[in-house]
Amino acid sequence: MVKEKKDSPRIKELKHKARRYSIKEGIFVAAKNSFGDYYVSPFAIAINMSNFLVAILSSIAGLLGPLSQLFSSRLIEKSPRKKIVLKSVFWESLMWLPLIIIAILFYKGILINLIPLFFLLSFSLYIILANIGSPAWFSWMGDLVDKKYRGRWFSKRNLIIGFVSVSLAILASFFLDYFRKNNWTMFGFIILFSLAFIFRLMCWRTLKKQYEPKIKIHKKDYFSFWDFIIKAPKNNFGKFAIFRSLLNLSAGISSPLVVIYLLRFLKFNYSTYMIIILAGTLFSLFVLNFWGKFADKYGNYKVLCITTILIPIIPILWILSPSPIYLILAPAIIGGISWAGFNLASGNFIYDNVSPQKRGLAISYYNMFLGIGTFLGAGLGAILIKFLTISFIKPIFLIFIIGSLARMIVVFFWLPKIKEIRKTKKFESSKVFKNIIFKEAKPTLIEEAHEIISIKEYLKEK
Repeated sequence: MVKEKKDSPRIKELKHKARRYSIKEGIFVAAKNSFGDYYVSPFAIAINMSNFLVAILSSIAGLLGPLSQLFSSRLIEKSPRKKIVLKSVFWESLMWLPLIIIAILFYKGILINLIPLFFLLSFSLYIILANIGSPAWFSWMGDLVDKKYRGRWFSKRNLIIGFVSVSLAILASFFLDYFRKNNWTMFGFIILFSLAFIFRLMCWRTLKKQYEPKIKIHKKDYFSFWDFIIKAPKNNFGKFAIFRSLLNLSAGISSPLVVIYLLRFLKFNYSTYMIIILAGTLFSLFVLNFWGKFADKYGNYKVLCITTILIPIIPILWILSPSPIYLILAPAIIGGISWAGFNLASGNFIYDNVSPQKRGLAISYYNMFLGIGTFLGAGLGAILIKFLTISFIKPIFLIFIIGSLARMIVVFFWLPKIKEIRKTKKFESSKVFKNIIFKEAKPTLIEEAHEIISIKEYLKEK
């Protein structure tokens, strides 16, 4: 049997179809998130879980997710990546059923005292199953997308997912408000979680049709988490993982407190809160394609440098004015633009720095670093908001300032230690604003507008 070359016309066509299936699967993921993931915390509040237990949810996700990836990264050596992802997605979809049962039990007043425990166990299993397939999926997608246009393709996929997520999340909020006004809140959650279950199964069906390039993992490609820790300060990817972990730690000090600041401190209603939060996501959609093209041309490191100029000032922007319009136009816009570019460049930076055979392990170890950073940062923020007592400034204001300063310190010390390894076009800093505003941004924004219109037409057809 003749072995087919990786770049043969048939393989190229299979990869092209696989990328199209991946975008369709991304739409179903967006629907699952909008009807399910976004409403897990509101559901916890609706079934009268304590503030402490609600806060625990982020800690569970921050630790159990990376830990399950640490385990599942070894599965790539024994099983096809597609098989791992399919099993993960299928069992993850089934975990919406216990949440539906919990909603029914709460409505009927059955086992009320045990419901918080059932919820935490179900949510924990959901996080574990949702993350088991992540290393395999990340490795799989890296082999489907050519590095020359990786930034543009992932920006397009993220744009579609983001647009669908924002649209459906807003629709779901009105839907849930209607049920709440009629005292049918639990029925609203049952319907939303049922939709999340259905759309995750649709992801599973779509992934079954997606082509998987063959990959051979040898024993020499394996390296332990301890090896990764020891070598991290000495190599480019390791330094990047440390930088991202510390940035997550510094971001975790203030980011989880935004919801407390908006809902409890400023006393906004839920609709105003949702508009402010979703505004950042909406703004990010209009710059994703720009950041993707920019990264392909000038490199992911340049994107990291530009966005980390803005990221440290975001916490301070939240406390400068209580006006909803200001909060939408300042922290939401700057946060949406900067984090969109930063997250896109971060993902592509991993692809550039890690060989295909080691990507599954690398992403699991990388996410473990991020999870530890998130856990420590959120823990520090929680301790500060509980015990910090000062008179000259409101404690929550000081925590936002501390969070901003921590981000600045991390960026200042760690970003210069990282370098771009891919050959890119020279980017003169003296012409940075001219290049961004006149050569890149204007045509890209027009393209984004056309892309969003085409997405609307596509969804109408479906």
